[in-house]
Amino acid sequence: MSRGRDTLVLGRVIGDVLDPFTRSINLRVVYINRQVINGCDFRPSQVIQQPRIEIGGADDCTFYTLINTLVMVDPDAPTPTNPNMREYLHWLVYCLSIYKFVYTDSNEVVSYESPRPTIGIHRFVFVLFLQLRQENNVYAPQSRQNFNTRDFAELYNLGLPVAAVYFNGQRENGTGGRRL
Repeated sequence: MSRGRDTLVLGRVIGDVLDPFTRSINLRVVYINRQVINGCDFRPSQVIQQPRIEIGGADDCTFYTLINTLVMVDPDAPTPTNPNMREYLHWLVYCLSIYKFVYTDSNEVVSYESPRPTIGIHRFVFVLFLQLRQENNVYAPQSRQNFNTRDFAELYNLGLPVAAVYFNGQRENGTGGRRL
């Protein structure tokens, strides 16, 4: 990946899932002890358990609460060449409570479903929205299939994301990787 180029643009997350936005909050997604970095590869066995989410900066002495919405989607479902279920919703969390920048409490609107791609290399995208108004509750969609992050944000007046990160995944014994 070239320095100075936005990996969300290179990986087509901007375009396929999100409109351009300016990151204003740090988002760290960690599976076991491995951090998700844009474009990195994970196998299904590495993402069985829901990840640890860290929001904010390096100041570990701060306590505060933010109203956030976190969405995890697969824009390549069921296959990257025929993503007719785009976007598949893997996780939807509302109202993350932040303590020392690590979420400690959550309201899972849609429970975590671990990625299990069968064909091709899929992108799994985490998107964080900062709630503009505390009284906005979000609700589970009727289906995980054909979720649309942009429409969801508009429906609940979430505005543009404040952070996003993604990883690539393929079946356990797949080979190769997505080129940026």
